Amino acid sequence: MSHDIHSVYFDISHFQSRRLTDAYTAMKTKCPRTGGAFGRWGGLFSVSDCAISHLRGKEDPLNSIASGALTGALIVFRKGPATMAGSALLGGVLLGLIEGVGILITKLSADQFLQANHSAVPVDDPSQLPDPIQKPPKQEYGMGGQYTQGGYQ
Repeated sequence: MSHDIHSVYFDISHFQSRRLTDAYTAMKTKCPRTGGAFGRWGGLFSVSDCAISHLRGKEDPLNSIASGALTGALIVFRKGPATMAGSALLGGVLLGLIEGVGILITKLSADQFLQANHSAVPVDDPSQLPDPIQKPPKQEYGMGGQYTQGGYQ
């Protein structure tokens, strides 16, 4: 009985060990290919984004969306126009989603700061605003001033 339990445990641990070894081997084999594909995509995207920005003369989210579509099409150039169209659509939609989420986050965070600024100083009470003519008081201890006060001149 004890021998059977040990045998089952050894089989399971050997199976898990073998799976880890196989996973590590697959990772070592596929990582250079995946990294190379990511590098090609990133390089082509950067070049097309800069080129489109230069041609259009302005920097906006449409440049990234068009660059994603152009990159998607150029990556699969050798597979034909139908595959290029599908890949361009996928690249454009993917970059459109990324840019849309970025714009949404920027808008939400800007609204949050805008609300904080409005709640800090009420617009209806001008007495809370600082006097524009009055100068701020001079600080005695700033930028090393504490060393000139006590005889350390």
